[in-house]
Amino acid sequence: MFWVLLLLLAWVAAGVSCTRLCLAAVHAATADTDAPRGHDLTLYEAAFLSGGPARVADLTLVSMARQRRLLLAHTGWATVVDPRGRDDMERSVIRAIGPEGQSRIAPVRAAAAAADSVRRLADRLVAAGLAVPDGARTTVAEGVRHVRAAAVAVLALAVVALLLPSQAAGSGVPVAVWFALPFILTVSCLAIARFEAHPCTRWASPAGQRLLGTLARHPGESADDRTYLTSVAVRGVRAVGEPEVRAALAHRDRGAWPQGAHEGG
Repeated sequence: MFWVLLLLLAWVAAGVSCTRLCLAAVHAATADTDAPRGHDLTLYEAAFLSGGPARVADLTLVSMARQRRLLLAHTGWATVVDPRGRDDMERSVIRAIGPEGQSRIAPVRAAAAAADSVRRLADRLVAAGLAVPDGARTTVAEGVRHVRAAAVAVLALAVVALLLPSQAAGSGVPVAVWFALPFILTVSCLAIARFEAHPCTRWASPAGQRLLGTLARHPGESADDRTYLTSVAVRGVRAVGEPEVRAALAHRDRGAWPQGAHEGG
């Protein structure tokens, strides 16, 4: 009964991968701390906790475009109107656009997301216990990938076992049932990770998630602007209301224009 050896391999793959994922999730959960008293999240902090560095870059672009200090063309170009950045994030965007004052949006977003200002923001949030360290995110993500691979391996081993020539015509059902057990284990582990581990370990820690609804208003910022930018920080580009800006941020480079070409925004 060679299929028994295949079943043992299936159980080993499922058990090891699920155990690794559970340990990674427990390790990430133990990093939870109470939110600092009196700490109100800024929009940049909310953007990072909701979507990481890329979300911070998108929020900065949308905020500057909404204040007419940056033009975002629907064809994928950014043009500086006001070269004076009001904070480190805005200055990173202006530097990424370059001295000519115009650049494709895609490289600007990438450069702004990798800027030192975003890394410092991430370090502050991790130190405060509001963001998940890179290592924890990577460990949980790797654990999920391993469990998915184990689920595929269990199915493959089950197919091989069912196709063995030594199997009698009526013996396929019990063999399939035995292999269904490790497969159910992997699928259940993935489901738990999807609803429990993933939402808490992508960017925001549990303490950070509890603060996402307590965003502070900046001085001079209107209630409408605050509501709008908060939605962009939490939901991303899909929350952008202006069709022109949304099209600009959704644009993907298909080859750069000749140097010196101009597009209106």
